Amino acid sequence: MPVPFLSDDMPLPPAEQAGRGGLVAVGGALTPKRLLEAYRGGIFPWYQEGQPVLWHSPDPRMVLRPGDLSVNRSLRKVLRRSPFELRMDTAFEEVIRACARIPRDGQDGTWITPEMIDAYLELHRLGHVHSVEAWDGDQLVGGLYGVAIGAVFCGESMFARESDASKVAFVCLARQLERWGFRLIDCQVYTEHLERFGAVEIRRADFLASLAQYRDVKARNSAWEIDLAPKEFVEAK
Repeated sequence: MPVPFLSDDMPLPPAEQAGRGGLVAVGGALTPKRLLEAYRGGIFPWYQEGQPVLWHSPDPRMVLRPGDLSVNRSLRKVLRRSPFELRMDTAFEEVIRACARIPRDGQDGTWITPEMIDAYLELHRLGHVHSVEAWDGDQLVGGLYGVAIGAVFCGESMFARESDASKVAFVCLARQLERWGFRLIDCQVYTEHLERFGAVEIRRADFLASLAQYRDVKARNSAWEIDLAPKEFVEAK
């Protein structure tokens, strides 16, 4: 089936219609309404500046159930030292702009375009997108952000300016989501880094079935703020 080119008012096709490589559709407006429609359907935008919006739903899908988080011995030692102050939603714009700027191994450039930053800032203002931040004094040294859809957290990107900062933020996220009753963290695509945390690849059909089951569950209604003690981060498997 050919990949459709969308006008601004055309709905996204079902994720099951994705072509080779997981591409679902091309084009259309990157509005908060369209983004929420996409995430509820198991689709996310991933493209480079200068391209039209490319909408993806890969098969297989990388996911982590918060209770399956795995923390290795060296990271446990870091967590016991509590080297960072951890916060949520106090510097979202700084986090997403750092994710766009800071290079990553094996990646050339960024998919977090100015258009995407503007769209996710609006979604954050509306309460759908959240950040976890690692601070060293008054310096933001690591963090991540993603989209909350019911009891599913769709991870988007992370960054680190100091060693282990993004890893500690991810452990914080997973443990906090577990406490709040979230059922799934969508990690999108395979990386060795995520696999070490316990994430696994599943069939797209299984991911979409879980998403349909959990996307309307009210896992968190109030503002996002960490309510775990530092020692509780270490208790992860």
